[in-house]
Amino acid sequence: MTTDERIAKQLTKTLENGKVGFEQAAERLGDERPDVAARFLQFSQERATMSNELAQIAAAYGDDVDQRSTVPGALHRGWMAVKDALTSSDAQAVINAAESGEDHAVEEYRDALNEADISAEFRAIVARQATSVQAAHDYVSSLSS
Repeated sequence: MTTDERIAKQLTKTLENGKVGFEQAAERLGDERPDVAARFLQFSQERATMSNELAQIAAAYGDDVDQRSTVPGALHRGWMAVKDALTSSDAQAVINAAESGEDHAVEEYRDALNEADISAEFRAIVARQATSVQAAHDYVSSLSS
């Protein structure tokens, strides 16, 4: 497995977890914070689009990337707090959990871009996606202040 393939698989999981996490958080925030819920649904859709892009790249390598989220079972690292927050009545707890998930996503993209042997073509895609992930992180982070 090439570095590009390994990173594509890893980032796909991160994106799928974020997609489901944002979707679930939006459902929870819908009544109390409809503006935030709408934005979270937008982020969920962006994550789906980015995940599909990475799956297509992996397919070009002849690899099949599993695009199922690990959120419904055992939440993956950064989005772990979402499960508890979604059962809470506190909208801020949901937002704080989303921020934790976004911290993880930013870290995953940063790590991917620090890989020395990632191809130039793939690096450009990861860098573009990292910009989108950072923007979502910054928005969510601004809600926690």
